Amino acid sequence: MILKDRISIVTGGSSGIGRGIALEFAREGANVVIADKQESPLQGKYHEKDTTTPTGQEIERLGAHGIFIQTDISDESQITQMIQQTVDQFGGVDILVNNAGIHIPGGAQDISIADWDKVVGVNLRGVFMTTKLTIPHLKKSDFGRIIQIASIHAYGGGAGPAYASAKAAVVNMVKDTALEVGKFGITVNAISPGYIETAIQDYLTLAQIESSLEKTPMQRLGLPKDIGRAAVFFASDDAEWITGTSLLVDGGASAKASSL
Repeated sequence: MILKDRISIVTGGSSGIGRGIALEFAREGANVVIADKQESPLQGKYHEKDTTTPTGQEIERLGAHGIFIQTDISDESQITQMIQQTVDQFGGVDILVNNAGIHIPGGAQDISIADWDKVVGVNLRGVFMTTKLTIPHLKKSDFGRIIQIASIHAYGGGAGPAYASAKAAVVNMVKDTALEVGKFGITVNAISPGYIETAIQDYLTLAQIESSLEKTPMQRLGLPKDIGRAAVFFASDDAEWITGTSLLVDGGASAKASSL
């Protein structure tokens, strides 16, 4: 168990990618705080249709310790309270995974300014606030880790101006934060997923999902566990000299030159 007894926070950990990360951390012996707006997992019409048990319950089945703390990642006071509860419960923080995010479809002429603010407020401002407020505790850890969940859309358009812009900013924030906290032994990295089978993909059509599959050289769509294993690596001692990077985990979808 390469993360045995390490204390982790996973935002958006009740469903999808966050749930996958939380479960893989638990398999490796970590204590996991699931910070999310609701404890029950989302169920989709295409993916995660049969996911019903809370992440914390699944963590306990794995023999690890997980707790749910209701948290709206766009609210500074709730983030502060969640971090303090984590410290009170476990004695500190070793690993922060900023996974919570939202997507509201629509181009520049379709999305409202209010919805732009909402997407950027969660996907960028929320990531910044959670990172900022957790760093003082990570400084006290012997193996501080920050893992930001970005997106393949950080490297190109197609997901709307708010989502793509926020995720691109997160990738650059990783570099800036890595420069700031490296002297404290804290690493900061991003994971940029491609298409992952999660309930939040419900806004897509079956034709769009099939198109994503056709563009994926590995001939399958990604699973939350795929991102979970990448997060385990970044959280482990094996990655203690890797910082300021972004790892594409997309089954090769971004490998082909766009002009070909």
